[in-house]
Amino acid sequence: MENILERDPETGQGDPPPLYRSPFLGSAPSVQRVRTMIEKVRDSDAPVLILGVSGTGKELAARTIHETGRRRAGQFVAVNCGAIPENLLESELFGHARGSFTGALRDKSGLVEEAAGGTFFLDEIGDLPLSLQAKLLRVLEEKKIRRVGETKVRPVDVRFVSATNKDIEKEVARGNFREDLYYRLKIIPIELPPLRERKEDVVLLLDHFMDEYSRSMRRSRPRFSPLALELLLSYPWPGNVRELQNEVQRCLIIAGDSPVVREDFLSAKINPGGETASPASQRLAEARAEFEKRFLREALVRCRFHRSRTAEEIGLTRQGLFKLLKKHNIQPRRPASGSE
Repeated sequence: MENILERDPETGQGDPPPLYRSPFLGSAPSVQRVRTMIEKVRDSDAPVLILGVSGTGKELAARTIHETGRRRAGQFVAVNCGAIPENLLESELFGHARGSFTGALRDKSGLVEEAAGGTFFLDEIGDLPLSLQAKLLRVLEEKKIRRVGETKVRPVDVRFVSATNKDIEKEVARGNFREDLYYRLKIIPIELPPLRERKEDVVLLLDHFMDEYSRSMRRSRPRFSPLALELLLSYPWPGNVRELQNEVQRCLIIAGDSPVVREDFLSAKINPGGETASPASQRLAEARAEFEKRFLREALVRCRFHRSRTAEEIGLTRQGLFKLLKKHNIQPRRPASGSE
């Protein structure tokens, strides 16, 4: 049966709505705000500062800004400011002239120049050494770079996007980050919410990654056991979407050809007590699921497959109804013409 998330939730047919095309899956208001902000800023050249704890998708947000904006024909060049030794970082960013230091055997352009016409992404900008912050500020203001060992300045047409999981205002107060650079970078701030603040999206994300990894592994998609799903939904996900994604991939590998991802396949941090469902609780869960499926089908028939009316009759939000339909793999018929 076709995945309801790949179809329009109103008509059941045609192109999927933007919610499901976007890499930022979710119905939480905070996620909707992120998508709206990306749409507003993607064609601008103003610097963007993406804020969020680890695992929330900061580089994904930066790539989405680039790939959906007017600069998508150019390169997206990313550098992690904390991953390159300080003595090499200036040369990596701005390039160098031959002979400017030991080992500089030829002229070399920097990563900023390579992003000409596109987007330059500075990940973990909070780790940028103070010695380079003034030089980056000058590049942002003048749109020109100077290679190490050269006096010549070169114009660059680059859109800067940066990201950090640090509290930059605290870093400014401590003297670790230039205040003028901070305000230059955060002309457009975008804050990504942690998963614990949008628990309603966990089911959707689990579903998405189950589909993705099942396809990539060329296997039929399994389902989670009721207890496994309960444990996944109650877990706080401190590693956010990245942790959830890794857990789904791990579970599918451990599950092998099993049609069910059981609770004992989960990692120890999610199932620390090694819980397993007893036969009685398994039968109860199956009975509850059968009741829910029958209840939903009957309600849909009574309301002539009108989703809004069905949700109202059984006391759910429309999104809550869609989640239950997805949970039980129920594909409603297209509503009668003019009914929605």
